[in-house]
Amino acid sequence: MEDHVPQNGLEKKLRDRLDNRYAKSKLRKLTLSPASAVDFSSNDFLSLSTSPLLRTAFLEELKRYSSTFAIGSGGSRLLDGNSAYADQLEEEIAAFHNAPTGLLWNSGFDANSGLFACIPQPGDLIIYDELIHASVHDGMKLSRAARCIPFAHNTVSDLRQLVERLVTEDEEIRHGRKNVFIAVESVYSMDGDLAPLKEIKDLKEELLPKGNCHIIVDEAHATGVLGPNGRGLVSQLGLEKDIFARLHTFSKGLACSGAILLCSPLVRSYLINYARPMIFTTFMPFPSLAAIKVSYSLLSSGKTQALVTHLRNLTLRLHSLLQQMLSKFVGYATIDKILSIPESCPQSPIFSLVTEHPRSLAKYSQDGGFVVRAVVPPTVPTRRVRVCLHAGNSMKEVENLVTRVEEWVNARIMRSQVDVNSKSARSQDVPEPAKPRL
Repeated sequence: MEDHVPQNGLEKKLRDRLDNRYAKSKLRKLTLSPASAVDFSSNDFLSLSTSPLLRTAFLEELKRYSSTFAIGSGGSRLLDGNSAYADQLEEEIAAFHNAPTGLLWNSGFDANSGLFACIPQPGDLIIYDELIHASVHDGMKLSRAARCIPFAHNTVSDLRQLVERLVTEDEEIRHGRKNVFIAVESVYSMDGDLAPLKEIKDLKEELLPKGNCHIIVDEAHATGVLGPNGRGLVSQLGLEKDIFARLHTFSKGLACSGAILLCSPLVRSYLINYARPMIFTTFMPFPSLAAIKVSYSLLSSGKTQALVTHLRNLTLRLHSLLQQMLSKFVGYATIDKILSIPESCPQSPIFSLVTEHPRSLAKYSQDGGFVVRAVVPPTVPTRRVRVCLHAGNSMKEVENLVTRVEEWVNARIMRSQVDVNSKSARSQDVPEPAKPRL
């Protein structure tokens, strides 16, 4: 904690809240990683942020417009921030994802919060996966929807029970006069698991056939990584026409910033008129738009496919090595508390190493030159270390990471055995209670 003495009542309350978070080991702070450390943390899945190919294409795009582009956009898009370049870029991205149209945003957070705040109408319902992103929660708080109801993560049976109950209880829903929105992520950022989109789409058609159910998919962690040429999970499954709106962000696999909401022309027009995060903010400048354009050029030309293939091979290798490592400790009763991983290999490059000691594992890994992060409640429901693979990682780096994790597991098991022996010894030292007199 910074050494700052509160100057008034408000600062004292703020200090007390921070002290409370610090006492629970939940205080967030900004950090820097050593330049020499191996990145297993960032969302730069394709390692494009350091790609000479992207850098060269970006600089060439800037040079092409060097005599005409302005450094800043000059205002919100509704006023002076729009450009023919931005309009054309939207059309190109929408066509790439096989969508009718799209709307660019400064960030995925802005897009989600703006969409969920204004699209649901009074009386509508929003059903959302319990692990949906914070930006959706912020949008729902501002929404006019009558209710926002979670369902168990990726559990279609729970979603089914919920929708069946709503259809039975609410005649307006049953007859299609009230809308139901289902909000999911194609790839969940902390576990790396995929949403069962096909099953959710089938459920919608079965239980809400009046056309009043609308699925919204956040493709932030799928963009560039999943689907044909990185188009995302919706395109991989051929569900483009079944999804009400898709969010693709540019800040992860594409190594840029900003986002696009893919939707119908009517929804686009409505967002332009009612989405406050879009209306009341300065739009992205030309250099940001240029970076997005050249990143999509790499996707559409197939130049990232080798990166995606290598990334998938790294994912398979990491899962296999972790399984082999954990098999050495099968006989230890405490191993599941010390470390556990998903039985099946993730379909994304995101791994969740579940442990009761995430900060200890993260620090030990960091001390060994690997950048990983501990993630704890309230950010996630279970403690874990999040590992993200990148196309720029090597097989050797993955192997070295697992070796480091195994060293930590060994140390934790030895420590737990010492604790058990110590407790056993203390219990033997306790005298038997005196027998009561008759």
